[in-house]
Amino acid sequence: MNQSILFPDLQYWDDAQGQICFMAQSQGMNIKCYISAAKLRELNDFSEQPSTDEAAAMLALFDAVRFDAEEMAEDLIEAEEFDEFGAVRLG
Repeated sequence: MNQSILFPDLQYWDDAQGQICFMAQSQGMNIKCYISAAKLRELNDFSEQPSTDEAAAMLALFDAVRFDAEEMAEDLIEAEEFDEFGAVRLG
């Protein structure tokens, strides 16, 4: 893992967009990283719909694959594959 890209323990579930937003820090800048619920389920090999507390369920799925998600985000950041808002999207 590249030491110039850090991933603080900051993440939240965006219910309106159906995705987790987590942060990366590179060269003194904060970069938003997004991973969709579908991608979380794919990485976790989990096809069921979450329980009544969707935010908690999605955050638990994210925690289970956090290292993989951070590696994917790092690759996108290093390749400078940012969207029009300066964020990276893992799918």
